[in-house]
Amino acid sequence: MMTRALVFLATAVTIALVASLPIAGQGSSAPPLVITALNGAAPTGYVTPRTPWGDPDLQGTWSSDDTEGIPRDRPPALGTQLYQSDQEYAARVKQVEANIVNRENNATSTFRNDFARRAFRQTSIIVDPPDGRMPAFTAEATKRRASRDRGTFGDGPFDSTEDFTLYDRCITRGIVGSVLRVVYGNGNRIVQAPGMVAISYEMIHDTRVMYTDGRPHVSTNIRQLLVDSRARWEGDELVVETTNLTDRTSIGGNGNGLRHSAKMVITERFRRVASDILQYQFTVDDPVTYEKPFTMSFPLTPLDGGLLLPYDCHEGNYAIRQSLGAERAEDDKVAADFSRGVIRPRRPVQDGNPQANGGGRAQGAGAATGAPAGGRGGAAPPEGDQER
Repeated sequence: MMTRALVFLATAVTIALVASLPIAGQGSSAPPLVITALNGAAPTGYVTPRTPWGDPDLQGTWSSDDTEGIPRDRPPALGTQLYQSDQEYAARVKQVEANIVNRENNATSTFRNDFARRAFRQTSIIVDPPDGRMPAFTAEATKRRASRDRGTFGDGPFDSTEDFTLYDRCITRGIVGSVLRVVYGNGNRIVQAPGMVAISYEMIHDTRVMYTDGRPHVSTNIRQLLVDSRARWEGDELVVETTNLTDRTSIGGNGNGLRHSAKMVITERFRRVASDILQYQFTVDDPVTYEKPFTMSFPLTPLDGGLLLPYDCHEGNYAIRQSLGAERAEDDKVAADFSRGVIRPRRPVQDGNPQANGGGRAQGAGAATGAPAGGRGGAAPPEGDQER
């Protein structure tokens, strides 16, 4: 039903367009696709299947689960080594196999984190710069740091909904945060129709439509959380240039971390390199935020079970109300103690949480100041990409 609807929409739009309209960004300087799924080997001669209308067929329900164990940033000791040695790879294979046995047989609840079922030799998700490490933030970007970069993974302060990430608020994880692997919800469903490719993300239930019919980008005055994507086919490869971003999303797991600027451009590349592997790559170019562009590339493989599961999250979810309520309760307690002559630091939000801020002991805003309610301060917490 979805495919038929997309075909109808594509046909209607195409009739209204001039076929010769140029697509913006065709001169993009983003590096060519790095097919890490082949583990450094030469291409196998795989022939990409075609849709009934002749485009390369990328359709399927894909997942980044099999990138578990591949760090975003390469360990410095490995330098420019993109692929593991035979010994290192053998150890990763052994680890993946042990995890499969453990997680299939030792689940202790109805919730089980998703996990890898195959191993790849990649030493880092970042493939460019050659050292496989995230470029430094610019001085201007560092000035933008705020507690909202970590949301409920940090210590606040939480005075309004604007102090939370868009992920906390069940709005979006952004393009990058929706594909990078986290502990669950890593499904990505791709469907195609003439003139368009649509991708749906499992967590936060976003769907993007990437037009391949030659239409130009919308006006630069229009800014969107899931941006404006224009695509073209280069042989078997789908190249997507994404512009018109806001400055409200981030580059990181679940879209957490220091926010990028509205000037950022993302160039994505999709190519089916085997019947069960789709290579996905994106280049981030944001000179306002990063000292130089960088590229991440990794394989997407069939989602275990083959279906996107419902993600029951809604805008302004209960976590927001509860977090704000807890902060107001702490305001009242600090003020009550202050009225009795007891000056104490605020209790950090993450106090006692072993998964955040090294246990969260005395890390909250105002923790070292003894400030009463209304007098919070302190430096913004560091960027955080971890999942709950």
